[in-house]
Amino acid sequence: MIAACLKWVDLRPEVDPLSGAVHHDGRATGMSDADQAALEWALRAGEAWGQPVIAVTAGPAAAETVLREALAAGAGAAVRVELGPDAPSATVATALAAPLTGCGLVLCGDLSVDRGSGSVPAYLAARLSAAQALGLVAVDLGPTGTLTVLRRLDGGRRERLRVPTPAVCSVEGSTVRLRRAPLAAVLEARRSPIPVHAGPSVAANGHHPTRPYRPRARALTAPHGDALHRVQQLTSAAASITHGQPEVVEPAAAAARLLEALAAWRSEPAPEAEG
Repeated sequence: MIAACLKWVDLRPEVDPLSGAVHHDGRATGMSDADQAALEWALRAGEAWGQPVIAVTAGPAAAETVLREALAAGAGAAVRVELGPDAPSATVATALAAPLTGCGLVLCGDLSVDRGSGSVPAYLAARLSAAQALGLVAVDLGPTGTLTVLRRLDGGRRERLRVPTPAVCSVEGSTVRLRRAPLAAVLEARRSPIPVHAGPSVAANGHHPTRPYRPRARALTAPHGDALHRVQQLTSAAASITHGQPEVVEPAAAAARLLEALAAWRSEPAPEAEG
């Protein structure tokens, strides 16, 4: 069986510029581009391997809209796990793992549009004791149970992997577009019953206040002196500034001096990062 993990999110939240409060509108909720790509790859894998596709989400009753969209697109079944919208990633993975037991391939979006940690697929792979391939920019479906993927790395590099199953893969939204569901399937999906499973308690899993996912800025010593010296310290330009008397030279000689200075700066070793 092949599964697509989908998240119900507000695609266009409004943020108060004064208070920072976030206002949600139910009319703008749905699946992100990454989750749509995950669903499309699950449907393609199901067609290529002749296996059923199940769509799963963890959230409140309103999250069933993304499951009905998956049913209309071609998923054979859908399951919702009852869970609060602010549950941490580890709890979400625990909630999703129960209905996904026995799945050979689980597809997820690489990042959600609300918190963007991208950690649920990794937690889910650990819960299912499955291989993981995260941040995929290309997927090549081979014979049943085999796939070759291209993974994004830092610095513009790529990594090609042959992923064994069972596996959990997260894909970027640019890899593929979700197919358009026919009207008859959309109307049928609206009437389809969706089973609901009880999710884990957030309080029992030690839900802590949300922390920033990016590292905090490094604390630096405050600059001192007049405005010029402060700017030089902040930009690390003091070492490259030389003081002298202005000199008038011909344009060709001035250009030659500039080229010599640029060549000298290029040959200087880069300063080592502190801390």
